[in-house]
Amino acid sequence: MLLEYLYAKIHRATVTDANLNYVGSITVDEEILEKAKMSEGQKVDILNINNGERFQTYIIAGKRGNKDFCLNGAAARKAQIGDKIIICAYALMTKEEADSFKPSIVQIDDKNNII
Repeated sequence: MLLEYLYAKIHRATVTDANLNYVGSITVDEEILEKAKMSEGQKVDILNINNGERFQTYIIAGKRGNKDFCLNGAAARKAQIGDKIIICAYALMTKEEADSFKPSIVQIDDKNNII
């Protein structure tokens, strides 16, 4: 049986922009995506620490080194610039696979640098 487990997490990123007039998603700096082992088009949960919102969207790779975390489309209504968010991705695994799997967790400082 396959169960859904945490695959990767970007912890405490700061929202840098919210673009309502875009076709949905979250734009994330490509360098941070690579470190977290996440990829463009991947489905993720966004957890807003400031207001408690939890929602799903997909990733768009942003410009490397820009430190951007931009919510696009309808997701732009779920957070404000400056809000702290957690981005979680999941994978289907057997219990045996999960027992030996270690999720990729990337911690971010207040300026969106990898700690």
